[in-house]
Amino acid sequence: MQKQQNIIEESLKALMEDETFLPDLQAQTREQAFKSLVALLSTPNHIHKSFLRITLENGTIVRIPSFRVQHSDTVGPYKGGVRFHESVNEGEVSNLAKLMTLKNALHELPFGGGKGGVVINPKEYTIKELNLICKKYVQYFEDILGPDKDIPAPDVGTGEREMDWMMGEYKNTHPGQPYRNSFTGKSIVNGGSLGRREATGKGVYYTFRYMMHNYVKENKKWLSETENIFANTALDHYEQKLTMAVQGFGNLGSVAALEAYKCSYLQNKIVAVSDHNVMIYNEDGLDIPAIVKFTKENDGDLPTNEEALQNHDIKAEIRERDDLLTLDVDVLLLAALEDQIHEDNMEDIQARLIIEGANGPITEVADKYLADKGVLIVPDILANAGGVIVSYYEWIQGREAQFMTEDEVYQRLFDRMKNTMDTILPQFFGDPFPLRQNSYIHAVMKLSTIMYRQGKLY
Repeated sequence: MQKQQNIIEESLKALMEDETFLPDLQAQTREQAFKSLVALLSTPNHIHKSFLRITLENGTIVRIPSFRVQHSDTVGPYKGGVRFHESVNEGEVSNLAKLMTLKNALHELPFGGGKGGVVINPKEYTIKELNLICKKYVQYFEDILGPDKDIPAPDVGTGEREMDWMMGEYKNTHPGQPYRNSFTGKSIVNGGSLGRREATGKGVYYTFRYMMHNYVKENKKWLSETENIFANTALDHYEQKLTMAVQGFGNLGSVAALEAYKCSYLQNKIVAVSDHNVMIYNEDGLDIPAIVKFTKENDGDLPTNEEALQNHDIKAEIRERDDLLTLDVDVLLLAALEDQIHEDNMEDIQARLIIEGANGPITEVADKYLADKGVLIVPDILANAGGVIVSYYEWIQGREAQFMTEDEVYQRLFDRMKNTMDTILPQFFGDPFPLRQNSYIHAVMKLSTIMYRQGKLY
């Protein structure tokens, strides 16, 4: 993502011009140090790739490309998911590892950034074949993984089942060594944390709810006196009944949609949801619990015909999947894949509030266009950190062999996200920078300070 790199460089430029930041660095020394920071933050420490040799159940041998990118361990061991998707490639995985470094820094987590991927469509493989792919992934990358080295977690196309398989294989390949914290996002019986599966979706909606209810409510007078274009957008929608459309109804999107549906702080009406097949729409509002129930009974898919809707008493109409983005709604919640809003459709976007549940769902050109129009975007780096935050709690619980209740996990998740929001939002509504830029500046500032203190800029 060139957008990501450009924001990092813009953040470093802003910090370089701030004489109160790292004041010991002056003149030529300061310029050299910031050039070093550009290099250190722009490139990963390691790129590991291999072809997994898999024997399919029909006897055919295939070789599947796989990756593990370790971007930075300045703050702590590498941390990031493993995705199973046919679009996985080295560049995508590298950019996502970089985003994890920044995300962990922003939310004050003691992890660096990593990411992994396997180039498959998991629906095209049997359970036995997927189990073998997970085992081979651990075998091929066993030397670089570990509880204090690099700790994978679920991502697109993977879940607790895959993490259980991978942890089991790590245990086999590292006899007598600690293994419980080698992977997070595991099932509860295998040392996972309560609430981990729902954490990303809950966190995504929580950031939006906290900003639009708690923060705007407490700072309404100040916000009304500023000339900040994004403050005006927030105030225009404060205490209004918000129509919402959710792109992507997998684990993240369905949980976030259910949180919005049940929310008693904001008046939400979810009129549309979509998946890889269809969009379903009801201008009077969808019955989200009924739709969630349907997807659980139908391999995660939304209903694709009138008969399925009627049989499950879901009042909606079937529409084209991609039309969701340009609906006349107040809020878009993007929970699918990268680059969904781009140069070809950005001018048709009508929503004034956008929440990035997915990583990088808006291209650089579209991001700038929408920001210039005053569209308030809650960026991925801020919104979708719930998974890694609760992965951190799972990591701690595994080390201490003491486990928290689900309510305790959620309370700690919300407290941490609230602390981040309370740090970022005053700067965002006070400065002319979009929320993404403010979040990046904060993350880059922390990473730069630690690198300087560790003597990595000489």
